[in-house]
Amino acid sequence: MRSAPTVLHLDMDAFYASVEQASKPSLRGKAVIVGGLGPRGVVATASYEARVHGVHSAMAMAHARRLCPHAAYLIPRFALYRRVSDTVMGLLHELSPLVEPLSLDEAFVDLEAGERGERLRATAPEAMTAAVRERGERLRADIAATTGLTASVGIAGSKLLAKIGSEAAKPDGLVVIEPGTERAFLGPKPVRTLWGVGPATADHLRRAGITTVADVAEAGEAELVRLLGRAHGASLYAMAIGHDDRPVVAERDVKSISVEDTFDVDLTDRARVRAEVARLADRCVRRLREAGRSGRTVVLKVRHYDFTTLTRSETLRAPTDDPVVVKETADRLIEAIDTTGGVRLLGVGVAGLADFTQEDLFAQAGQAAAEAGGETGPEGADAAPEEARADPAVTSAVVPEAAARLWRPGQDVTHEEYGPGWVQGSGVGRVTVRFEVPGGVPGRVRTFPVDDPRLSPSEPLPLVP
Repeated sequence: MRSAPTVLHLDMDAFYASVEQASKPSLRGKAVIVGGLGPRGVVATASYEARVHGVHSAMAMAHARRLCPHAAYLIPRFALYRRVSDTVMGLLHELSPLVEPLSLDEAFVDLEAGERGERLRATAPEAMTAAVRERGERLRADIAATTGLTASVGIAGSKLLAKIGSEAAKPDGLVVIEPGTERAFLGPKPVRTLWGVGPATADHLRRAGITTVADVAEAGEAELVRLLGRAHGASLYAMAIGHDDRPVVAERDVKSISVEDTFDVDLTDRARVRAEVARLADRCVRRLREAGRSGRTVVLKVRHYDFTTLTRSETLRAPTDDPVVVKETADRLIEAIDTTGGVRLLGVGVAGLADFTQEDLFAQAGQAAAEAGGETGPEGADAAPEEARADPAVTSAVVPEAAARLWRPGQDVTHEEYGPGWVQGSGVGRVTVRFEVPGGVPGRVRTFPVDDPRLSPSEPLPLVP
């Protein structure tokens, strides 16, 4: 625990949904839910307007629709979210060289690091709180100016308290926890505020009469060890009295890169399963290359119709980022798994990451066969057009034009006459588009045939011109 509040935790407010509201003026102040839109989809993020109806992240999308049928349901646009995240992380690095990202929308910052940290340490103790508060407010103002979004900030003497502080500040606020006030700040909060306390642990503590953080501290370490075991009990007691000495770590080593899809209808056709594995392997390699990494171990994940989940892996003789190698390895792994009962989810990943690749003769041979006109991947899965591989619902090697043009709610489009807009919905051969731009006024809605040649997908526009 530091003697001064110099650990900052930033958490963007309802990040994905807020990005969608900022880029679509007609959705400002409205309920917005982002996630998988199929019958088995889950909520990634819900705006605060949707949360008042009980919608939350990780909820089944079907349940969210029952709770909030009037909301706008949109697909995620991760490319845009990453661009906005890069802008926010850049602002954090201006505050300090020591930034620990936790996700696209969340990070810790060590305010004591770097030249600004030296000036902060030189600040008189009685002026420290005002100094860190000013930095937090300036950060929130800079984020609003560059992205149009709001953020919540907690600043304290430890990561635990800074994280709890940012949660208490939501939405669009700042909380500074001064040294000596930790116990008073934590005491009234429910036990689930503490890291590692899930529903089962909370219920176990409740039966022992422990419902708040103050109750945890009063119970004492010995009683908590008796109730929860040595490791969990001791760590819980330390958190309850505000002790947390974990440093802000700038680099977090990623151990694996993976992708997975849940299917609206269980896959029972063996050829379809193998084609999906090949498609996922391609996506995984793209992410691997974007990260500038390679890996030695290919991992396959299969979830059956009854929710039983299997993982299988194969370790190669050298790190690779070759799509042929990853696909052929994943294909060998799926061959050893019985999928006749139906497959609900498939995933392909690469572990044992490295920053280099080593030429693989097996991959070169496969590539040479492909260049010579031979099929690569399982039963020529790569021979299908890109459109067929891009969407799980399309399985034919010959894709009709209408099937190739699938319009998703929230997707960015442009029209030769009306300009940029986004898809509100589609069906029965028609697609409805609202034409508006970030920072503008709510735009007009128009409907077109799904195969209108003047309408085409486009890249997202910046949130702030």
